[in-house]
Amino acid sequence: MKKILLFIALFSAINSFCQTDSTFIRKVYDEALERGEAYENLRSLCKDIGARITGSAEAEMAVKWGEKLLNSYGFDKVYLQEIKVPHWERGTKEAAWVINEKGETYKLDILALGGSIGTNGLISGEVIEVANLEALQQLSENDVKGKVVFISQAFDQKHINTFHAYGGCYPIRGKGTNEAGKLNAKAVVIRSLATPEDDFPHTGTMHYDEGVNKIPGAAMSTKNATMLSAWLKKGKVTLKMEMDCEKFEDVTSYNVIAEMNGKDNKIITWGGHLDSWDVGDGAHDDGAGIVHSIEALRILKKLGYQPNHKLRCVLFMNEENGNMGGKSYAKIASENKEEHICAIESDRGGFLPVGFDINGTEEQVKFVNQHKELLSDFELFRFKKGYGGVDIGPLKEFYPDMIQLGMAINSQIYFNYHHSNNDVFENVNQRELELGAAAMATMIYLMDKSLK
Repeated sequence: MKKILLFIALFSAINSFCQTDSTFIRKVYDEALERGEAYENLRSLCKDIGARITGSAEAEMAVKWGEKLLNSYGFDKVYLQEIKVPHWERGTKEAAWVINEKGETYKLDILALGGSIGTNGLISGEVIEVANLEALQQLSENDVKGKVVFISQAFDQKHINTFHAYGGCYPIRGKGTNEAGKLNAKAVVIRSLATPEDDFPHTGTMHYDEGVNKIPGAAMSTKNATMLSAWLKKGKVTLKMEMDCEKFEDVTSYNVIAEMNGKDNKIITWGGHLDSWDVGDGAHDDGAGIVHSIEALRILKKLGYQPNHKLRCVLFMNEENGNMGGKSYAKIASENKEEHICAIESDRGGFLPVGFDINGTEEQVKFVNQHKELLSDFELFRFKKGYGGVDIGPLKEFYPDMIQLGMAINSQIYFNYHHSNNDVFENVNQRELELGAAAMATMIYLMDKSLK
């Protein structure tokens, strides 16, 4: 009888605990959906400031914007963390067109890749097409020298999660220009890393190895790329291109940080990145993650939550072309001998949240999954081993035992907007954005209660 009574008491305690959590999470969602401020904050970031490439005046404005907004909510502490960041400018609008053997011309929609050198005036070269990075690496200098290399690899549309398609194509953007430079090509143009076939070119970072011949690199729209491939099947094509981009000395910028004190000084960090590329509004990438993160802390404070650990919201600077915000944050945390137990990131757009990817051990995956039944009521169901995020990633070097979570979203149209002029505030759904903020606040709450 005593065992039965003990079991009943234990069951009642667990049931009461779950009901308490469920009730609080319901309040989180009610606040986000009925009185949420994420959508208006995103409008302000996108329309009052706009695109915020690292080193720009707009990036500096965004730092001041973030500091002022966080201070307005009355958190326990708001401060700036000084960092050094790269400074690259696109310059005047790029121009490019192609000419076939019949003398027909076609104007291209292109964007310089982030970090590319300029063309130093108008350049011209015969186009040679390669299917992917591996195909380029198999060519000799005789094949490539003096020509414009066109890398035409498209997204593999069979992937259900479009981030997998993006990962498969990433090498043509990150490494293609560098590899063609080794063979003394004149320039590189790639098919944009995007899901749909449309007229929007998509930029993104690339790099040069030390000592490699630096040549210009650009991305063209997917529609242009399909057209160029068709032209090349019929004969010789010449591409003319002019880009005015330039790299400058590193500059000073800041991570923007807000905190709520807990019962101890163990730290749960979360955030998104305040910088964006210099096209569109930087709405999905990563204005959405910024307002998710701010709204999560605002909601917890508004509901009177008393945290067990120190809760720290970080608006990281320079994720797009260097990750100096994330790297500096992790290094400073280690130097200050801080104890970090968890980090969460939102950097996949303002789309419908479906759960969280877990960067951790199998035991940590099981630990997160203990909340799966509770969160199913809020249509969060994906909790599996995966990637946390670029900004929080460097913390793992100093805190290998910590758990990291990346908010997972319905990815089907993310790459319609990513790094393009199409990434504007008008293309963010208010309700999906608010659900993302609620999901962030919920996971922070559960990690704070569960982690010791």
